[in-house]
Amino acid sequence: RMSVNYVVALALFNMASVRAGRVLLTLYALKLGASPLAIGMLAASFSVIPILFSRASGRWTDRFGSRWLLLLGIAGSSSGMLLPYFMPSLATVFIAGALSGLSMTFCNVSLQNLVGLLSEPEHRAQNFSNYTLAGSCAAFVGPLIAGFSVDHTGYDYACLIVVAIALVPISMLALRGGGLPLGSGEARPAGNLWHALSAPGIWPVLAASSVAQVANDLFQFYMPVYAHDAGLSPSAIGIVLATYSIATFVARIFLPGLLSKSGEHKVLGYAFALGGLGCLLVPLFHSAPLLALTSFVIGLGLGCSSPITMVLMFTRSKEGSSGEAMGLRQTVDNLTRLVSPVLFGVLASGAGLAAVFWLNALLLGSGSLFARRGSARRRHIPKNRDE
Repeated sequence: RMSVNYVVALALFNMASVRAGRVLLTLYALKLGASPLAIGMLAASFSVIPILFSRASGRWTDRFGSRWLLLLGIAGSSSGMLLPYFMPSLATVFIAGALSGLSMTFCNVSLQNLVGLLSEPEHRAQNFSNYTLAGSCAAFVGPLIAGFSVDHTGYDYACLIVVAIALVPISMLALRGGGLPLGSGEARPAGNLWHALSAPGIWPVLAASSVAQVANDLFQFYMPVYAHDAGLSPSAIGIVLATYSIATFVARIFLPGLLSKSGEHKVLGYAFALGGLGCLLVPLFHSAPLLALTSFVIGLGLGCSSPITMVLMFTRSKEGSSGEAMGLRQTVDNLTRLVSPVLFGVLASGAGLAAVFWLNALLLGSGSLFARRGSARRRHIPKNRDE
């Protein structure tokens, strides 16, 4: 049986490539003269393909397995990064952003589902935590690679470095991907999206996941813009973003213990509150050390959300449809992520970048209240698939 550690390693290298590519494309767009609104539209471009195909991707991984979907996603994302190298322009940067959505669509859904399928019920929470720890490592390494690559090789060759990282998981899948779980081979009725959304216990998980993802993406895209306006170098911006990833790593190490003591909803409530506090503080600072400190606070808060929502989504899925459930989570997240960066870009253009972080804090505060109220309704949520 394939090890969960193999899946975590695949995730680490793929997400490192994607994270580096995101930061690189954002910095490249700024170099080419993109406005805050354009940056928001670039952030939205990462979500176009996931919105269209996330749920279908989950159904495909349930039916056909994950190997070829993973290869398609990684190859599509890395191919997109070649476009700005050969034809540097805002247009190719946006196309690369949209193609990067292929990796988000196929890889995220398939990898998360694989973690659930390969885990024993008693180890599932720990394995999902390890999976998100790999994401934290990738989010730490990715911005550093992007920032230092730009400083030392230039934007063009930095694109090639991102592609080179993506070759690692492609090689892993070519050599050992045949050992991954196979799909059922059976076509299932597509069903109605609204019917899936209204299933008992699903909506609170999707709502919490969307709040966390929007807050994370807004931070990832607008912190570089804010730091750039504050006069920080690409390397310093990479360090500021990397401290966020360090914090998520720390939070996820202690997350299993926190969950055993306080439960999912209470942990989410406090985590959102801490992240909101960090967002309130960002506009008060302009130096790299202080921005790194606020990034660390935000990372501590938001680092807990993904493992919790992944576990809840998998355990509340029907037998044989876990991939579709993970795809549904991705679809709802990306519907929100498509709209919010553009709206926040308009806000940044009209009211300034400070308003983006303050509104992000308000969003997280609302999420905190929602999560805390959810703890009072837990007795009404159906038992999970393992009970």
